Parts: sequence; structure tokens; C-alpha cells
Amino acid sequence: MEKSNTVRLVRYAKNHIQDLHSFQLPEDQSRFTTLPSEYENSDEGKHRIVILADDRPVGFFLLISSYRFEGYTTNQHAMLLTSFSINHKEQGKGRAKQALNKLKAFVQEEFPDCSEIVLSVNLKNTAARILYEKTGFQDTGRTIGGPAGEQCIMRFEV
Repeated sequence: MEKSNTVRLVRYAKNHIQDLHSFQLPEDQSRFTTLPSEYENSDEGKHRIVILADDRPVGFFLLISSYRFEGYTTNQHAMLLTSFSINHKEQGKGRAKQALNKLKAFVQEEFPDCSEIVLSVNLKNTAARILYEKTGFQDTGRTIGGPAGEQCIMRFEV
């Protein structure tokens, strides 16, 4: 049973580093995302977001505001969600769904100028596409190429 009050979204802090470096994903998932340890240093406009469950890091993603997203949207107030992952040992507990359901409120609080979240998800990554749809993302009908194949562009109004 889900306990929706246990998951929180927070900005990355140095005390998260050890847990984030321990993240593991099976190969069928790792080919579609990047582990949080790859983002130890972050460029301006790339916001590292940590998913906490009971105050422990269990997931991670980036929100990017530093450049426009050609092919994704023409909205100048959009942010790109990328590298979304839940540590393998924490999967199956509803953590991803809980985190995505908290995304709108988090973005409204932390990034008040943002009016849209966009993302791309590999067409072969059916589980992720279904999860994004269940949490309010809409398929735009547009696709782009990606390193692991064709990507579906999805959007979410904030």
C-alpha cells in the first residue's frame, strides 16, 4: 500500500552523494537513463532533484532550464525533465508515481516562472510512458531521435 506522505522532492545537497552513488539499475532500464552519479557536478540551469522516501534518497532527476528544447516545445518558460530514475532496490513501492504526482507543486514552489515540463521517453520504454501518462503527462504526437532509439515527446502543464 502506498504511503504518499513519505515521498518528498528536494534539491540536491552534498549529504545525498553517498546514497546517489550507490544507485543501481538493471540493464533494461539503464539503457534509457543516466545514473545520478554522472551528475556530481551540475552546470548552471541544470537542477538536480532528489526523491526522498523517509528522508533517504531513492530517486533522482534533472530539471533543465538553461537552453531551449527544439522539437520539444516553443514555450520559453518550459523546463526539461531528464534522467529520471528510482534506485532498483526501491522500485515496486510506488516511489516514482508518488514523486511525479508531487512534481507540479514542487515546480510551482521552486521554479515559479515555469509553466510547462517537457520530456522525451523512448518508445520501447513502455513502463515509463504509462507511468508518465498516469501522472498527467500528455503525448504531444511528436518524436525525436535518441541514443537508444526514437523518443516520444510528452508535456505537463504546471
